[in-house]
Amino acid sequence: MRPILMKGHERPLTFLKYNRDGDLLFSCAKDHNPTVWYADNGERLGDSSRLITASADQTVKLWNLKTGEELYTFNFDSAARSVDFSTGDKFAVITTDPFLEKTSAIHVYRIAEDIDEQSDRPVLVIRGPTGRINRAVWGPLNRTIISCGEDAIIRVWDPVTGQEMMSTKDHKNGHTKAIKSLCLSADKSHFLTGSLDNQAKLWDTRTLTLLKSYSTERPVNAVAMSPLLDHVVLGGGIDASSVTTDSRAGKFEAKFFDKILTAEIGGIKGHFGPMNALAFNPNGKSFASGGEDGYVRLHHLDSDYFNIKL
Repeated sequence: MRPILMKGHERPLTFLKYNRDGDLLFSCAKDHNPTVWYADNGERLGDSSRLITASADQTVKLWNLKTGEELYTFNFDSAARSVDFSTGDKFAVITTDPFLEKTSAIHVYRIAEDIDEQSDRPVLVIRGPTGRINRAVWGPLNRTIISCGEDAIIRVWDPVTGQEMMSTKDHKNGHTKAIKSLCLSADKSHFLTGSLDNQAKLWDTRTLTLLKSYSTERPVNAVAMSPLLDHVVLGGGIDASSVTTDSRAGKFEAKFFDKILTAEIGGIKGHFGPMNALAFNPNGKSFASGGEDGYVRLHHLDSDYFNIKL
């Protein structure tokens, strides 16, 4: 299985996402240039209609994918960390970082079909917990917002009232260090989190019941779930500043686990630094990884992968 290396970024990768059809792959990095690629061959391009991106420059931007035109800019008073369209694309949830006296926050905006009618006023702002919120996503049927971050706690919010509905604050087997990533299953019935505590955990979306745990020997920066098989993939590695002093340095492969049995299936190496982003194609036949080395690696899975037996 030979990966396709896509060199379009000059700085470390931060996020990867496929569109719903699986024909386009979007990548974000610290070089300020969001990029879209054909998912089959890794060529750059546009086919979806809109893209939303968040940046440390305190803005979130809506883009026209076919033209590359910037449609609208939402301005904030601190760095924007993550974004997620609701099912139906009529709303977006945005997280912003703590800054000076300001706490982290979750913002909900209505996204207008006609960009001339777009409002810069949020329909809801939830002043967040201590520390940075690394991810916030829409739950099933847009009835909840699920967030996680530096305080190692997963929270479920009411997107209308902003009230906290559930959390893992008192969960005995929850994460013990910052949660870096969160990935929902295709049907949103369960989700996977990855943490600096060297663990990934599978949760029931409706009840926040812990279903499974997956242990590795290094921090987990990125997680993804196969939409086709009962597999999860974890990526991470030691932060660049600790590479020369930490005995776990150099472990940068994507590790595959059986979702149900939690047994490790195998790994795919390639990046020359920590892995920061993972995404499965919706068809389950390929996945992409992004690393601190600035590369996106597109992996088309071969027949051996689909015949793995434990």
